[in-house]
Amino acid sequence: MSGLKQELGLVQGVGLLSTSLLGTGVFAVPALAAQIADSGSLWAWPVLIILVFPIAIAFAALGRHFPNAGGAAHFVSLAFGPHMARVTGWLFLSVIPVGLPAALQIASGFWQAAFGLEHSGLLLVQLGTLLAILFLGMRSAGSSANVQVVIAGLIVAMVVAIWWKGGVTPGSIQWPALSTLSASPMFSALAVMFWCFVGLEAFAHLAAEFRNPERDFPRALLIGMLVAGGVYWSCTAAVLAFHSYGGEMAASASFPSIVVQLFGQHALWVACIIGYLACFASLNIYTQSFARLVWSQTYEQKPKAWVAQLSRSRSPLNALSLVLLCCLISSLAADYFSLELDDLIVYANGIFVFIYLLCMLSGCRLLKGSSRVMSFIGTVLCVLLLVMIGWKTLYAVVMFALLWLVLPRRKQTSEASAG
Repeated sequence: MSGLKQELGLVQGVGLLSTSLLGTGVFAVPALAAQIADSGSLWAWPVLIILVFPIAIAFAALGRHFPNAGGAAHFVSLAFGPHMARVTGWLFLSVIPVGLPAALQIASGFWQAAFGLEHSGLLLVQLGTLLAILFLGMRSAGSSANVQVVIAGLIVAMVVAIWWKGGVTPGSIQWPALSTLSASPMFSALAVMFWCFVGLEAFAHLAAEFRNPERDFPRALLIGMLVAGGVYWSCTAAVLAFHSYGGEMAASASFPSIVVQLFGQHALWVACIIGYLACFASLNIYTQSFARLVWSQTYEQKPKAWVAQLSRSRSPLNALSLVLLCCLISSLAADYFSLELDDLIVYANGIFVFIYLLCMLSGCRLLKGSSRVMSFIGTVLCVLLLVMIGWKTLYAVVMFALLWLVLPRRKQTSEASAG
């Protein structure tokens, strides 16, 4: 498939993925992990990176050999045919009514903490966020990448400032002895921390927009994952050093409280703005990815349709407008029915894990050699994760079954597999 502008380089790719993985989790998950596993969370991050590594390698291999704006749906199409691909694509899009309103609520919460906005003000922040994403979408993916590289730099700079001002050094960090670790809290912490690495499937949609996808896409994916993992570990070390977790403190208030403790009350708004930008970065890459999925599926069937048209900068602006409109309607509905944030996140998480599983199964069929082995390992890990979260995947299972039955079937087109 041609048409999208190929301009992403390695640094831009790393910025896109790392900010996608950091997102809202960089301010909340380290405190949650410390609350569950205490100092054992220092070991949990390296363990999690090791566990996610096979999944990341499988995604990197799929994106390298089959770069396409369809992302996960394209991989599934090559492995299991067009019907399963359409089901996967619509399954990914079913995240919009629950996942994006949840992210918007979290993002607007930082404005409330910094400026004390009321209900109507928070809704305006959410609307402004969607308009900002639309503005970036008027340009090519490179513009979004450049913005998100800056945001990633701000997040890292804030963590470095906290370490420097607070006197945190690698030598001052007290790693607990492995013999003192308990399996139950470690597993519970890992189950929460896994959501920090949700974003690999969204990044796959951008593979076709790299100047050299075979070389730069897998490198950007793996480096971005390691950068995000390093930032999460550094944040956890800071949270433990300042005992900024547990009790009645909300997880999202952990890092702002450290900033106030070190730099004074006047610095609160700085931490909140960086927190909002981290949320914005995650929202941006997901909505841009959704738009590319809608565009790719429409382009394959009806290339002259309005949704399939590209802007002057060769970006899927019409598809992005449709996605943002759906997001706005969903956010207003969530606000009207007073849906809880936790419920929205749980339903979205089930969808993501299910899509990971479908991509790993696709890798088992499409890839060869060590990449296929990584896909098999990733499949086992995804199945274990689905078992771990149990009934919370019901939304994903029901949506998958309905889409399988309702969507019309089309004839399969074949493509060669790669190793």
